[in-house]
Formats: sequence, structure tokens, C-alpha cells
Amino acid sequence: MTRTLLQALMLMLLMPVMAMAHEVRPAVADLSVDGDALSLSLRVDAEALVAGVNLDGVANTDDTAEADRVDALRLLPPEALEAEMRMRIEAWLAPLELRADGTALTLNVTSIQIPPVGDPELPRDTILVLRADLPPGAQSVTLTWPAAYGTLALRQQGVEDPYTGVLQGGATSDPIALAGGAAQDGMSAFMAYLPVGFDHILPLGLDHILFVLGLFLLSTRAAPLLWQISAFTLAHTVTLALGALGIVNVPSSIVEPIIALSIVYVAVENLFSDGLSRWRPFVIFGFGLLHGLGFASVLGEFGLPQDQFIPALISFNVGVELGQLTVIAAAFGVSWMALRQARRVEGDRAVAAGYLVFAVLVAPALMIPLAGATPDFREAFQPLLIAGAIMAGLCAVASVTNGPEAYRRSVAMPGSVLIALVGAYWVIERVFL
Repeated sequence: MTRTLLQALMLMLLMPVMAMAHEVRPAVADLSVDGDALSLSLRVDAEALVAGVNLDGVANTDDTAEADRVDALRLLPPEALEAEMRMRIEAWLAPLELRADGTALTLNVTSIQIPPVGDPELPRDTILVLRADLPPGAQSVTLTWPAAYGTLALRQQGVEDPYTGVLQGGATSDPIALAGGAAQDGMSAFMAYLPVGFDHILPLGLDHILFVLGLFLLSTRAAPLLWQISAFTLAHTVTLALGALGIVNVPSSIVEPIIALSIVYVAVENLFSDGLSRWRPFVIFGFGLLHGLGFASVLGEFGLPQDQFIPALISFNVGVELGQLTVIAAAFGVSWMALRQARRVEGDRAVAAGYLVFAVLVAPALMIPLAGATPDFREAFQPLLIAGAIMAGLCAVASVTNGPEAYRRSVAMPGSVLIALVGAYWVIERVFL
């Protein structure tokens, strides 16, 4: 009875995670010079900006207070959305600062290009073209991307050795030589793309997090986890490189449902096997190829500096691996005491009580201050708190269950069921909804 109640509680805690939300993509800016004028072509999520969404650290607009407003704006025809944008364009451009050799430039709107209404689950790629007159003899420019505007991939066009960089909200670019030659060096590219890869796992990659947790839950022994992670890492590294090079390109409408299906597969197999089967590493390798294509699509939105392609690609992949290892380390940390107790003949009620207090009282209480935190901080820690509460509740059951099978029976199996349910929902959502 106690186990049933706890597992029901964990399912309720998981429900907020199961609702897929509207995707947020990074803004992209292409900077070029035409005579004595500078052009800045911005691809932005116009609906989110018009609604006043703070995009810093936000992966889905459904996670924001302005979600209903964003949904309504996505259903507006282009001319109506353009009218909404022009009403707010001056206020929106005010904090966007472009300087030439230290002199502030005045940005004027040249055009606003809005596609027709499409899938309301996805942002429209609105193109906002800005133009500014350059002072005589200007040599370089800097761009300050405003806080609350999310992530920006900034790319210089029309010159040799162009600048390519990634700016977070509130950051200012390095000086960009107008004649070219401001391309990043290897170390700068490496440092710029490392957090991009990490962020794609934590906090933005919930589907990848659940896949890695499914691998973790197969067995309490290190060898099966090592074999699975090695196969997965090798596979997604291959397709990440091929996708970034443009050699392989599979539509996200195919990749994303199969990624969700891979989550279901590893979770369901956990229910019928307590060890590593001969074929599982090969299956994981196959799914890893598809996850790599998913990583490549994210990387493609930012763009890679052509002269530092290899350092940037390696850095992004290292960031992904660090994110995955962080997930595994956190899962092991939460499960360690339950693993220890599961090897004892008698369960430890004091340990179970500690886990239960965290799951039922501490984790929900920590959600209260998170509600008032900045979106990037909230988005980073809310999924971890939910996952931690779920794992702690399952570990509470394991800690009072006798015998060496306690961990598998009370943590791995119900945890895999929850993961499979989420994955199955995503398969349906990504194919039919």
C-alpha cells in the first residue's frame, strides 16, 4: 500500500514534465556592410518578443506567464503581427546597442518579413532587417544583445575570415573588424560553444535526460552503464559531425519522434532485463545516431565558424558529454543510499524517512522561491527538482524493502515505467498532435 501511494505521488510530480511546450529557438543575426552603411538581418521569435517574454534560459514559451498571448500571436496573419511589432519596435530596439569604434549607431527598420501562419507549436522565422549609417573611417563594431532576449548567434557576412559568435542576453560581442579577419581563434571558439552543448542537455534537453536516465536504471553495476554510454557517445558524435558538415540531413519531423521512441525502448527493456543483453549496445548505438542528428539541428541554428569548425564542433560535443555525465552523477548521488540499503537484509526506515521528507516536503518547498527567480535560473533547476523528488520517493521505497532486488523492484522498474510513459506521450505528440 505504501509503495502504491508513493508511486502515485511520483506520477503526479512528473505530470508537469510530461506536457510538451512550444519551442524557443535562438535568434540569428547576419551582419554585413554595404558601402557606408551597415545592415543587420535578425531572425527572431517575433511573437515572444511582442508578448514581452523573458527568453533568457527559456526552452518553451508554455513555461512562461505569457504563453496564452504567444499562442494568440502565432495565429495572427503576417500583416496583423507586423502591425503589433511596429507598435513596439522602438521600445524593443532601444536596448539593442550597436557601436562603431565606440560611437553609438542609430538603427532604422528597413523591412519586416513574416511568414504565413503555420504550425502554432513552432515559432515563425520573422526576419527583421535593420540598417545604420557608419561614421567615416569606421574600422570595427560591437553589438550588445539585450538581457531577456535569449541567445543570439551573430554571424558576419561578405568578408574573409568572418566573425561568428554566440551571445547570451546582456552580453556584448568582441570588436568585429568591418573588413574581416575577426574570426575567433580555436580557444575562443571552444569556450563559446562549450556552454551551448551543456545547456542543450541541462536544462533544455529533457528528452535526452530521460534517455540517459533510462540507460542508468538498467543495472546497478558500472560495466553495463559504461558499455551503453560508450555506444551512445560514439554514435551521436558521428552523426553530430556529419550533420554539422551538411553530409547528413534528416528532417526533425522524423528524428524527434524516433528520439521519443528510443526513450520508450530503453525504459521498457529495463522492465524485462536486469542486465546488459548482447544486442542492447547495438540498439543504443542506432538510437545514438538519431540523437546526434538532433544535436546537429541545434548546432545548425547557431552556425559554426568555418575557420574554427573543428574546435567549435568538439567543444559542443564535450558540452553535451559533460551534461550527460552531470545527469548520471546526480542520479547516482540520489540513488547511492538506496543502492547501499538494497544490499542489506533489513531495510533502513530512517533513510527511507529522509528520502520521503525530501520528496514530499523539501522539493515542493524549493519550488516556491523558484517561482520568483529569473527564467534561466528557474528553467535550470525546476526539472532537476522534479526528477530529484521522483528518485527520492522511489529510493524511499527501496530503503525499506528487504533483499538484493529491492533497488530494481522499487526504483529501477517504477522509474522506467514513468520514463516510458513520458516517452510514449512524446511519440504521440510529435507524430499526431
